[in-house]
Amino acid sequence: MLRVLVLDNRDSFVYNLVQLLREAPNCRFDVVRGDAIPWGNLSDYQGILLSPGPGLPSEACGQMELIQAAAATHSILGVCLGHQALAEFFGGRLRRIEHPFHGHDSRIRLTEPDEPFWKGVPNDAVVGRYHSWVVEDTDLPDCLIPTAWSDDDGILMAMRHKLLPHYGVQFHPESIISDCGERLIRNWLDIATQIRKT
Repeated sequence: MLRVLVLDNRDSFVYNLVQLLREAPNCRFDVVRGDAIPWGNLSDYQGILLSPGPGLPSEACGQMELIQAAAATHSILGVCLGHQALAEFFGGRLRRIEHPFHGHDSRIRLTEPDEPFWKGVPNDAVVGRYHSWVVEDTDLPDCLIPTAWSDDDGILMAMRHKLLPHYGVQFHPESIISDCGERLIRNWLDIATQIRKT
């Protein structure tokens, strides 16, 4: 049984993400806010899911500290704010976009369609976007590999760590707009499960 710790960054979407976990087989999860992270029991979990949320990664209680504590031992999936937090933690930068997105649909272009995280996801999948900041792709650290871009405006939509089992998506897989959300969550859970077995 895979156990996932979900960091609730005080976002209304977090329980839509949780519903995707609830529907996945062989997955148990706990949802905590940043001021209630079970620091002494992180080894009970194999996966860490960083939820969307308002503001900037550094403003989210406990988020950067959780990445620090779990980066070497857990698989981490960051969604929207969580994606940005992973980028900043590993040396990336953010930039504010001129026109924020709220419920915008974009098609994505995959750069690594054979990567296990994208198994079963079409190269032109539609995703839902809700964000006013993006990861700056012009000087992305070497350890972060772009894996998807938006077709309409060329924004970095997903990345992975070069060596560690960490993944970030700028879009919201749990949004009703996204047609690949359940598949992506299952893929990430499969990755985390395989890591647990090694």
